[in-house]
Amino acid sequence: MPIANPILPGSHPDPALIRVGDTYYLVNSTFEWWPPLNLHRSTDLRHWEPLASPITSAAQLDLRGDPSGFGVWAPDLSYAHGRFWLVYSDVASVKASFTDCRNYLMTAERIEGPWSEPIALNGVGFDARMFHDDDGRSYLVQQTCDFREYKPPFAGITLTEFDVDAMRLKPRTARIIWKGSGHGAVEGPHLYHIGDWYYLFAAEGGTGYDHRESVACSRSLDAASFEPMPGNPLLTSADDPELPLQKQGHASLVDTPDGAWYIAHLCARPWRSAADAADGDGMRGWSTLGRETALQRVVWDDDGWPHVVGGRHGLRVVPSPDEAAAVPDAPAEPVAAGTVVAAGFADDARLPVGWKTLRVPLGDAARFEPGRLTLRGQDSPCSVFDVSLVARPWTAVANEASVHVDFAPWSFQQMAGLIQYYGGALWSAIVVTWNEDVGARVVEVVRNDDNVTASFLRGRAPRVPDGCDSVWLRTTVDIDRYRYAYSFDGVDWKDVGVAFDARMLTDEYAEHAGRGFFTGAFVGVFATDMTGYGAEARFADFTYEDLGDRDE
Repeated sequence: MPIANPILPGSHPDPALIRVGDTYYLVNSTFEWWPPLNLHRSTDLRHWEPLASPITSAAQLDLRGDPSGFGVWAPDLSYAHGRFWLVYSDVASVKASFTDCRNYLMTAERIEGPWSEPIALNGVGFDARMFHDDDGRSYLVQQTCDFREYKPPFAGITLTEFDVDAMRLKPRTARIIWKGSGHGAVEGPHLYHIGDWYYLFAAEGGTGYDHRESVACSRSLDAASFEPMPGNPLLTSADDPELPLQKQGHASLVDTPDGAWYIAHLCARPWRSAADAADGDGMRGWSTLGRETALQRVVWDDDGWPHVVGGRHGLRVVPSPDEAAAVPDAPAEPVAAGTVVAAGFADDARLPVGWKTLRVPLGDAARFEPGRLTLRGQDSPCSVFDVSLVARPWTAVANEASVHVDFAPWSFQQMAGLIQYYGGALWSAIVVTWNEDVGARVVEVVRNDDNVTASFLRGRAPRVPDGCDSVWLRTTVDIDRYRYAYSFDGVDWKDVGVAFDARMLTDEYAEHAGRGFFTGAFVGVFATDMTGYGAEARFADFTYEDLGDRDE
């Protein structure tokens, strides 16, 4: 049975794929979201089981202060010397010409742990990985940042020798082994020793619509020794705006036990409205789902170069490891409309799998009970510090989420509800709050669009009836628009009468606004209390449904 792309829908960018024995492991970027590191495993490359993050406490990684779109970039897994090696970058800021990041290393004998405490490596650049050579030596390979204004900011791919006994980098062993093929922004390196050659896979062109994956090779690891593959790139969609998978690049290579080869790579599935098509401005679309993980089959030519089966544009449907030949491209099988992807909250004290908080664990600001989540109000969703927000990524461009909330605010500075969130500067929410002009709880809709905040219902905000403990809230997304509704009994729903532009929740809009533009849209619940009294909101019966993708 062939494999449909993407294999991990929703926010799963920068995939790093390895195989240990008969099991594949894959890890993705998570940026400011907690727990960090989306980790999965599979035995067939089709079905992926989520695993717990190796990072479990803010003492190991505290992302408070990191702006939206920053934080954990491009983690990497490898296996050598009888253990897993996990490297990740915490990118704290990019200001002026400086990129302030720190790379960390953790190890474990089993993927489930226990994992070692993080070891700080360096801040040379992000997208750092371990490379373990056949002779037992290990290296750190990474993108290189250059803050000098008269030099290219992406200086090339740096290789540094690593002492596996002392567990530290060897001083004065760093060298740049490749500066890219001329498309700029060379990053996301993965290094492999296959036969007599070292192969370097690297992304170029930036992670937008000019993204691509290039390959270079060398017989040594000397400085500037790598030569580009003739006919680069290996994979791209830069030259075809009509491809269903856009922004393709940032790939990692793996072989199967039977000798087949694959790459995992990031992609996006943007949508275009009729108005976009009429504008004719070359806009490729809007990526509410962010960047996702896809898979392509790879074959090797007689000269020892890799090629993607189906051509460098990739395929929506790829042959699985048990298929000997390529299959023709065909529409991927979409999630069936009405499929419940997430329902309820955890039945214990843990955050449900697939759900995220912002920057740190919520600690005593969250309390999980069977089917219920209680949040103590903290900062607003704009904050980069302590926000009581729990959310999950969209996995289809049409979807619906609902929840009911028990909340008793007594100040306009207290609100709790259902939120559509891209980042601290780009979100909207339907909330229960207090309106002192009417002396009652009300339902309000608030939007923060590039740090311009607006309340939409104001004087016509519906009052919550006396004696009504729970208010039901709902948000429905229909590709380019989404709406909010409320109910005081869970049966009779009323639309708020405002349609919101879903473009605000996309990578492209965030990039245009100068914000972090890597995550895609999330939907969830939150509670804010600026009075300092920590009012609690109790949420229950959360449901999320995928209503289908645009190619159905």
